[in-house]
Amino acid sequence: MNAQLLRDMSYYRSQDKTGINVFEAPKVEGEKFDGVRVRIGGSNTLQFQALDQSNNIGGINEITPNFNLATSNLDIDAQLYSGVRMHLRTYLSSRHHPEPYVKGGYLQVDRLDFIEEGFMSDLMDKVTLKFGHMQINYGDAHFRRSDNAQAFFNPFVGNYIMDSFTTEVGGEVYYQSNGFLAMVGVTNGKLNQSTIKPAPGAPVYKPVFVAKVGYDKQMNEDLRVRVTGSVYTTSESGNNYLYAGDRAGARYYNILNNSASEFRNPRFNPSFNNEITSIMINPFVKFNGLEFFGVIETSSGKMAAESDTRTFNQYAGELLYRFGSTENFYVGGRYNLVSGDTAAGEEVEISRMNIGGGWFMTNNILTKVEYVTQTYDGFSSSSVFNGGEFSGFMLEAVISF
Repeated sequence: MNAQLLRDMSYYRSQDKTGINVFEAPKVEGEKFDGVRVRIGGSNTLQFQALDQSNNIGGINEITPNFNLATSNLDIDAQLYSGVRMHLRTYLSSRHHPEPYVKGGYLQVDRLDFIEEGFMSDLMDKVTLKFGHMQINYGDAHFRRSDNAQAFFNPFVGNYIMDSFTTEVGGEVYYQSNGFLAMVGVTNGKLNQSTIKPAPGAPVYKPVFVAKVGYDKQMNEDLRVRVTGSVYTTSESGNNYLYAGDRAGARYYNILNNSASEFRNPRFNPSFNNEITSIMINPFVKFNGLEFFGVIETSSGKMAAESDTRTFNQYAGELLYRFGSTENFYVGGRYNLVSGDTAAGEEVEISRMNIGGGWFMTNNILTKVEYVTQTYDGFSSSSVFNGGEFSGFMLEAVISF
């Protein structure tokens, strides 16, 4: 048995090239369980940034072409029993935390053999249980985003402008059968855990409910079609982080700010801090080497001091062409548009275009190059985003194993 087979795990999305266009963990059982198996993996990523920026009021950094901070992840996965797996990810180095800290982890149950061998096996052929302080499965975009150093699944350098990502304590139940997918979940709604009771009159954390339905089918040898719809909702939150939960930071550094502590720009958070309902629809089509992925998202909510809810909409489309005998090369583009009403009463619009490509030197090494441009419209004359724009080239090298 070679070293690669020893790294394979049941019901697991590989963290190299073979994990691309894998969404939820597949219901595929590997070798028969013969004892606890531990898999140590990791990712390392580095970018060279050559961007220019401007706005109407100034007060932003002067930036120059150079390298960004190298980021690194450590992954520990353990097969604890037949169909029972633990995952833990630690950010060893990230833009916001140069020191190591734990992103989160979960326990995934695909078999109940620990109760009795074959217990409810017909049901568990289709059902997965997942519990932990973990990344929430809202939408499909998070399966293609860069997670700190793990940038293998993102064909471009940056994530979406409204980057829906958060870690909360909760559980999810999945049902997968003949291409049909359904998931329901509930969390405590907290990114930062605490048992302290909120002050009288302050917003409280009520449960977050998450759900997804979809269909994913390899129609024939050439064509795969997937479409899903997801919802994330809570009636009240002490401070919701759905669009501000990525503590690793944005990939484009020092954009439209003059503070090293501002690590999320040029992403956008609609500030639905205390009430939020978000819905995302994601179509995915792959015909031979031609690939399309889309985002249609609407999010409504408010802060506690607001009397009326506001709405932001996000639209995005990626078109890629993967080529070579094993699709080791790709070229493509992405368009991303966000629009809505801010708490300050502005009707704003942010748009971004990415054009680029990549080369998988091996299954574990990826290099990317892209041209990116982003513009801001509708922000008040006193906002740092008034007339804001940036553009330029990015290079990124990724190692993942």
